Amino acid sequence: MAKIAFILLTHKEPERLIAQVRRLTATGDFVSIHFDGRARPEDYAQIRAELDGHPGVAFAKRRLKCGWGEWSLVEGSLEALRAAAEAFPTATHFYMLSGDCMQIKTAEYARAFLEREDVDYIESFDFFASDWIKTGIKEERLIYRHWFNERKHKTLFYKSMEWQRRLGLARKVPEDIQMMIGSQWWCLRRETIEKVLAFCDTRPDVMRFFRTTWIPDETFFQTVVRHVVPDKEIRTRTLTFLMFTDYGMPVTFYNDHYDLLLAQDYLFVRKISPEAKDLQNRLGTLWGETGIDFPISNEGRRLFGFLTGRGRVGHRFAPRFWEAETRLDSDKTLLVILCKKWHVAKRLVGQLRGRVDLTALEYLFNEEGGLPDLGGIDRTVEKRNRHRKALLRMLYDYYGTDRLAICIDPSDFELMRDLAADRADVRFLDVECSFSDAYLIGHARRVGLAGERTPPEVLDRVLPTIRYDFQYENDRIRNASFPFLARLSETAGLAANASALAGFFDIGIDTAREIAATDYLFVD
Repeated sequence: MAKIAFILLTHKEPERLIAQVRRLTATGDFVSIHFDGRARPEDYAQIRAELDGHPGVAFAKRRLKCGWGEWSLVEGSLEALRAAAEAFPTATHFYMLSGDCMQIKTAEYARAFLEREDVDYIESFDFFASDWIKTGIKEERLIYRHWFNERKHKTLFYKSMEWQRRLGLARKVPEDIQMMIGSQWWCLRRETIEKVLAFCDTRPDVMRFFRTTWIPDETFFQTVVRHVVPDKEIRTRTLTFLMFTDYGMPVTFYNDHYDLLLAQDYLFVRKISPEAKDLQNRLGTLWGETGIDFPISNEGRRLFGFLTGRGRVGHRFAPRFWEAETRLDSDKTLLVILCKKWHVAKRLVGQLRGRVDLTALEYLFNEEGGLPDLGGIDRTVEKRNRHRKALLRMLYDYYGTDRLAICIDPSDFELMRDLAADRADVRFLDVECSFSDAYLIGHARRVGLAGERTPPEVLDRVLPTIRYDFQYENDRIRNASFPFLARLSETAGLAANASALAGFFDIGIDTAREIAATDYLFVD
């Protein structure tokens, strides 16, 4: 009888993880956990306290600090695989999961499915001949060495690639390896896992090659499995149901998708919203049930494509089902910096970088540039504002974070109100600046209220109006009764500003004091 060892890579939500592990192991299956080394130590301590000693649970011997697109994700998977292979000698199949995955069938159904054919399930398409990669770089993922993370060090990432191109440092794929690509969510037989691990031990040249490729979790297992297993024993598909939006981001499922998910020809689904508690509970109970028949309609992808197409031609007659939730999840924190002097806010963001573990973006709704490639939604200010919540959700996913800081011009009060009404933890920091006449004249010229030859007497009449307009924006923010409004002021003392920064960003008072003490922060 098939017995499954789940390889679980995750970094958050310890209570949800513990509940999922208990459900999966209650039916006699196994779980091997790699919990990201970057995650909160108290979360990992909680997981170990709850699950240590459980006969169906193993932990990776090493915890890697994982980064999206980096080799560390593959290395973490291998650590969990080795632990599972050693701890669970009766496991017949090894199934890769993330913390956002949940079962959409029973354990009884899953075992019968896996016993039906003696094969591996892994997407494995020819890297160069297929069109699996829709956007971004392709062969550059392989032929250049990648030491920098594109999400964290975008400039260095592309500069490094450009210099390698200029210096002729492109490399070749190992000669006896056919490079493949596909989804990282696979299910492999024990004998395949043993061959993969043996390959890792005997082919240091291939391991060195993959260590500096970009997004190797979409190529490493897909390539090695095809190298060690005959084609006839591979089903080029995943058993985890996942879809992507128009902009290349994973579709998130919610409470009203239960029946849709059960009807798909898959065993698990990715990804379930943290807000979808009812869906989580129903799917959690499902795994241990028996005697359930699952009529397969498998319409999910076709329905997705149909509704996407209708939207493109302007005939969308109802909300698309993957956009049922247009708000941010409640586990997200959005830190909104409000500042009329954009250069001051940008200096503040610059001081945060390197001191605080926080992704901070500048005036993304006011000026173009500054964002990663998100499939088109990022390209114009108009499109960003039209899909503001979708954009923010994608940025949380792209940077793999639950905390995001952004800058907004105080004139955009409707945007502030929209964000403040969200269920996420939304905080505002009002950065109060002093405005000299010289600054106001410069502002008038930048926005077209004055030119280089505007007479002084005209400027004398315009400046009080602009000053009043700035004050009106400030008063409107003060009177809005936002749930969390902190204030950083050019005229306040160091202690008051440090206290405001510490509370707003949840950082230590010493770090906050260093930032507040920046002598050029408010300089025009």
